[in-house]
Amino acid sequence: MTHDNTGAVIPKFRSIGATRLADAQQPVFALDHDIQNTSAKNMAKYHGIEQFAQTHGSRFYPAGRGIAHQVLVEEGLAWPGSMVVGSDSHSNMYGGVGCLGTPVVRTDAAAIWATAQTWWQAPPVARVELRGALPPGVVGKDVIVALCALFSHDEVLNHAVEFVGAGAHALPIEDRLAISNMTTEWGALAGLFAVDDVTLRWYESCAARPRATVSADAVAALRASVEAEPSRWIADRDAAYAKHLWLDLESLTPHVSGPDSVKVATPLAALERRRVSINKAYIVSCVNSRAKDLREAADVIRAVQNARPNSPVRAADGVAWYVAAASSQVMADAQASGDWQVLVDAGAKTLPPGCGPCIGLGVGLLEDGEVGISATNRNYKGRMGSKKAHTYLSSPAVVAASAIQGFICSPATAVSGAIDSAAADTRSVRFGIENAAPSPRAADNLNTDGIYPGKYTYQDDITREQMKAIVMENYDPEFSRLVQPDDVVVAGANFGTGSSREQAATALLAAGVRLVVCESASETFKRNAVNNGLLVLESPRLVQWLRKRFQSPDAAPTIVSGLDAHVGLVAGKIQLTDSSGTSVYDGDLPRIGKAAQEIIVAGGLENWVRARMAAQ
Repeated sequence: MTHDNTGAVIPKFRSIGATRLADAQQPVFALDHDIQNTSAKNMAKYHGIEQFAQTHGSRFYPAGRGIAHQVLVEEGLAWPGSMVVGSDSHSNMYGGVGCLGTPVVRTDAAAIWATAQTWWQAPPVARVELRGALPPGVVGKDVIVALCALFSHDEVLNHAVEFVGAGAHALPIEDRLAISNMTTEWGALAGLFAVDDVTLRWYESCAARPRATVSADAVAALRASVEAEPSRWIADRDAAYAKHLWLDLESLTPHVSGPDSVKVATPLAALERRRVSINKAYIVSCVNSRAKDLREAADVIRAVQNARPNSPVRAADGVAWYVAAASSQVMADAQASGDWQVLVDAGAKTLPPGCGPCIGLGVGLLEDGEVGISATNRNYKGRMGSKKAHTYLSSPAVVAASAIQGFICSPATAVSGAIDSAAADTRSVRFGIENAAPSPRAADNLNTDGIYPGKYTYQDDITREQMKAIVMENYDPEFSRLVQPDDVVVAGANFGTGSSREQAATALLAAGVRLVVCESASETFKRNAVNNGLLVLESPRLVQWLRKRFQSPDAAPTIVSGLDAHVGLVAGKIQLTDSSGTSVYDGDLPRIGKAAQEIIVAGGLENWVRARMAAQ
């Protein structure tokens, strides 16, 4: 799957000498990110994508149909038991319906179009056991917000996560999709739920819809397969796992993520006592804008209205509230149920089915000094507007309650009009882990929004010189001035986490960087880097040595070490020397695999595919 970034993949596809798709039914194109942009330039891009799809006979979903991930699930394209890759980091979402979903990058997409193949490095698997059942008022968003904060030390970084246990099987599909979606923010490459009776009954209800987009015959065949060979649809009894995590759902309460980090979360009962005022509220995005989410938000409004029958319920003064359905189908369902009108009557400003403010595009973005609460999946600084704003993440019900009250609060507080501090739930969440990871330090988790701001992601005509000027803009505006050609960038743990945007790698290349050494890196970022000829190597020992050498309370975000690096890739060695030529550090570097070697030597995946096609 590719979305608006199809416009950037098409020239890559053509540049490698490809003229036809290897399998025209394999690609899916869905426009969803910048759909509020009706400029002639964006309309021309969208028209070009549609024409490309028509020319090659591939599936195309226009702007307004919905967010690509939701559309693929609704259309039965992300199907249980299959593998679907998308040129978007939230492709993990498909795991909610038992489809192995994981992100690829733009260069991968071009290569897949041309060859119907790609390369992979099988990740370790983490078993995440969800025990018990969720209490009333606690939903899937609370589960994944809590998991991101409780296990915030890269425990599942670059793992495939398998959700098991009675709690997992009790979750509705909408909650599973939300949890799988945000395994991306947790650092995982995939988040998979087993196909069970809940899955089958959900698909059967989809097939029974008027003008159903899912075939009843296909759903019947799926049930027959699951019932005839159940062992094929669950993990092997002797399956090996890299680690085992568990969370007791019965001990969980509503949680709010942030501000400005998914690795920090606070129980709602504690946070609302702080009366954190908000300026904007959002129920948008692929994680929490399904019909169930909109119904839960509307139910909050109904409950408040019942408690205040003589006055209309509206968003608090000074609060702008934005709502967008995940798809046109979701919007039709919400309109038919009356939920949509309830939200509109309460002052929600409606946006078309798409990504919009979640990716920092269109109207309603956060401005300097503002605070927002959002049912989206990312709250990195600058993600939804100004980097001088602050963002919290929560469930749609909490967003609705907060919009009405003007500060972050629970639905119960919105109904009563006052915080009942005596009733605050102070239960401790019960959780555990085997094979834990070390604690993170400053400069860890530098995300792709920090490396290459989202507001530039879909400006396809940005030059390399412009990319050099904005690289690391949200992390350190001084970086672009300090970095020099052939500098080696050294970073902390989980470098490049976040979205799958290719420019996080190509912007570093534009700045003259050809090697990044880090404590650990997002596997998606590493894939992006290799595909574009940027080498990323992990060396915890070197990073720790440099931390000790340059550690200071007043250290700048970017430190120019003044050391020269001598790197031997074949030998797997690195030596650092000072200005006098004296060696101050000698250490090992990991050797890279054959496939990655070939791609790096070729100068990137496009050149590698071009050479392979020419040789055929």
